[in-house]
Amino acid sequence: MALMIKGISLHYTNNLSKIEQENEGLAGIQNLKFGFLNPSKGNGRKILKVANASKSSSRNQHTINGKKINGVHVEEYPYLGQRGNDNNVVVEKTEESSNNSYYLLGNFVDNRFVYRQSFVIRSYEIGPDKTATMETIMNLLQETALNHVASSGVGGNGFGATREMSLRKLIWVVTRIQIQVEQYSSWGDVVEIDTWVDAAGKNGMRRDWIIRDSNTRNIITKATSTWVIMNRETRRLSKIPEQVKAEVQPFYTNRCAIPTEQTDSEKIEKLNDETAEIISSGLAPRWSDMDANQHVNNVKYIGWILESVPINVLEEYNLMSLTLEYRRECRLSNVLQSMTTMREIATAASENDGISSDMECTHLIRMEEDRAEVVRARSIWQTKQ
Repeated sequence: MALMIKGISLHYTNNLSKIEQENEGLAGIQNLKFGFLNPSKGNGRKILKVANASKSSSRNQHTINGKKINGVHVEEYPYLGQRGNDNNVVVEKTEESSNNSYYLLGNFVDNRFVYRQSFVIRSYEIGPDKTATMETIMNLLQETALNHVASSGVGGNGFGATREMSLRKLIWVVTRIQIQVEQYSSWGDVVEIDTWVDAAGKNGMRRDWIIRDSNTRNIITKATSTWVIMNRETRRLSKIPEQVKAEVQPFYTNRCAIPTEQTDSEKIEKLNDETAEIISSGLAPRWSDMDANQHVNNVKYIGWILESVPINVLEEYNLMSLTLEYRRECRLSNVLQSMTTMREIATAASENDGISSDMECTHLIRMEEDRAEVVRARSIWQTKQ
């Protein structure tokens, strides 16, 4: 019997069990969900070898080229309370945390201040140009952040909330995020994401990420974000309680993914009917756009922003930098407008070689009914080579 998938033929024989005994590489095929071939850039082909853990292990882990991805069980990392004399974190084991951590993903590195997780780019996470979309990148960043909280042992019953936050009906909300992309991953590529946190003023938390290409080890994406606390029921912002600070402060580390001089800290212009070049109306959230905190997931706004970007820009340019400034929640009953204005920005290459300039866009997502601002954004687009 043969199953054809885009020119790839998978053959299964009647005496599969015998082959399994002779070929160690097929020993775990009955537990393997899928594998694939991924063409590399250039003349050759890159074969991604997929395998699972030994049958003797109770925790099956899939790997690609020796890299654990999308199914790695984390070590048990319960609440990290005090720092010892050697500046390492002293682990205090709790029964509650050990039950959850068995099923979580990723691992801790750098004295457990950095959380690391690897992913393979799936076919449904790429766009028309066969590379990962900005929405995919944002989703992976969010997934890594949530797993960081959960596997640290301080996770409560909320969506990324700590135990003390859950007791007080508090949740984290992002106020600003900046993403810089050097290179987009292709279908089948394996990426490795590091994330960590630090204080942001008196009542905020900063979370940073870097994404590496697992094959080249090059950093291909950097991101930084600012988070504040909101009451889940009143939807009002709140100061960080001392009990919550005590939970998160042991994880703070003084480092930045994006250097200060490269951080987009400039004010994003507010667009209106006169300054916006393109306005797309009638954008309505769907039930599937809502997250566990009962508001529109922050990643969903990227798609709405792109609704007012001209198709020729989407086809001829790569989105290399995106800064989002979240100003208001969006609920299921809201109807939105997407607004964009564009300007060319000259680069050294464009001035010397006479090629097309890069593009800077300013965006606004607002309520259609009362024009209340929801998200301001700024994006940088680079001409495709």
